[in-house]
Amino acid sequence: MAKTIAVNAGSSTLKFQLFDMPSEEVIAKGLVDRIGLAEGSFTIDYGDGQHFKIEQPFKDHKVAINVLLKELIDLKVIGSFDEITGVGHRVVAGGEFFKDSVVIDDDVLAKIDELAEYAPLHNPANATGIRAFREVLPNATAVAVFDTSFHSTMPEENYLYSIPYEYYEKFGARRYGAHGTSHRYVSARAAEILGKPLSDLKVITLHLGAGASIDAIKNGESIDTSMGFTPLAGITMATRSGDVDPSLVTFLQQKLGITNPEAMIDILNKKSGLLGISGTSGDMRDLQTSDDHRAQLAIKIFVNRIVKYVGSYIAEMGGVDALVFTAGIGENAKAIRAAVVNAFNYAGIKIDDDRNDVHGKEAIISTDDSTAKVLLIPTDEELMIARDVERLKK
Repeated sequence: MAKTIAVNAGSSTLKFQLFDMPSEEVIAKGLVDRIGLAEGSFTIDYGDGQHFKIEQPFKDHKVAINVLLKELIDLKVIGSFDEITGVGHRVVAGGEFFKDSVVIDDDVLAKIDELAEYAPLHNPANATGIRAFREVLPNATAVAVFDTSFHSTMPEENYLYSIPYEYYEKFGARRYGAHGTSHRYVSARAAEILGKPLSDLKVITLHLGAGASIDAIKNGESIDTSMGFTPLAGITMATRSGDVDPSLVTFLQQKLGITNPEAMIDILNKKSGLLGISGTSGDMRDLQTSDDHRAQLAIKIFVNRIVKYVGSYIAEMGGVDALVFTAGIGENAKAIRAAVVNAFNYAGIKIDDDRNDVHGKEAIISTDDSTAKVLLIPTDEELMIARDVERLKK
C-alpha cells in the first residue's frame, strides 16, 4: 500500500501524520518534541488506540526523523520504508515564487532557503526537515505545501502596502498572509456541508488559535486576509500583538532603550497579545476562567479585533454566505464564537445557543433563519498536505 507522511517541522519540533492513500485513512500521528535540547520526547498514536512514548535527547532533525521511521517499523505500522511513497512538508513562506504546492527539487529548496528572511522562525526549520527526509527517503515524492500560496489570488489593492512601490519591486515588501492550508481546507469543507459550489459562495474563515488569522474567500479565491508581511499582523493573538501603529514601535524602542529592532519584534511576537494585556496568560482557557479585569479585557480586545475584520470583509465582499470557525479557540471556545456572531445580529446573522454548545466537531451552529450560515469545522492541514502530495505525484 502507498502511504504519505505529512510533516510540520518547527525549530525544535516535528509533527507528523501518516496516511494510507488514496483512502486518506490516518494510520499514525505523533510528535517529536524538544529537538536539540537536553531532554526530548517522541510520542505516536497508531493502530486501534495504541500509544507509544519514549524520552531521550534528539540531537537534530535528522536524528528525530531516523527515530520516527525506526519506530514505524518496530511498531509494525509499516513493513518497510518503501511503503512511504510521498512526503508532504508544510512550508510557511512561499513568497511570490510559489502560488501552489510543488514537487521539491534542488531549485525549490534553494528558493525556500532564500525566503527564510520572510519567515525566519519557520522556513529554516522547514528546510531542515525537507533535507533530513530526502536523505532517509530519497525515492519518495517530496512536496512543499506553502502557507502563503492560497493567498496568492489577492488583488494588488489588498496585498500592497501604501509605501513606495519600489520597496515591493526591490524587496518583495507586501502582504503574504498565512494559515492558507487551513483556510483552504475549511472553506472547501464548508461548501461540501452546505451542498453548494465554493465558487458560488462568499465565505469568511476564522482560524483562531495561538496564531490567528481571518480570511475573506469569494468565489473560491482568497481575496483578503488579516496577516501581513509576516504572521505578526492582524488580530490580537496569544502572544502576538497583531496590528499596531509603526510609530508606536519606534516610540517604545526609545522609551525602553532598545537599539536592536529584533528585540522589539521579539516583544511584539512573544510578550504581547493576550499575554501582554492580561499579564498572566496567552491561553484563552486560562483567561476564560479568571475574574481578573485584565484577563477579561484581553478577551474583549480579542473579540473586538475579530469583529472589525469580519465586518470589513462582509463589506468588501458585498455580503457573506458563511462564517467558519476553526483551530483551537475557534473549535472549543463557544463563548468567543457567540460574542463574535452576536456582533452581527443587526445583519440577521444569528447563533443558536444549543447548537453552539459543541466542541471540536463539525456543526452548523446558526439559527434556521440566520442570513448567513455559521459553522464549526475542525481544521485538517495534514490531510490537505497529503492530498497535495497525491495530486502532484508522477
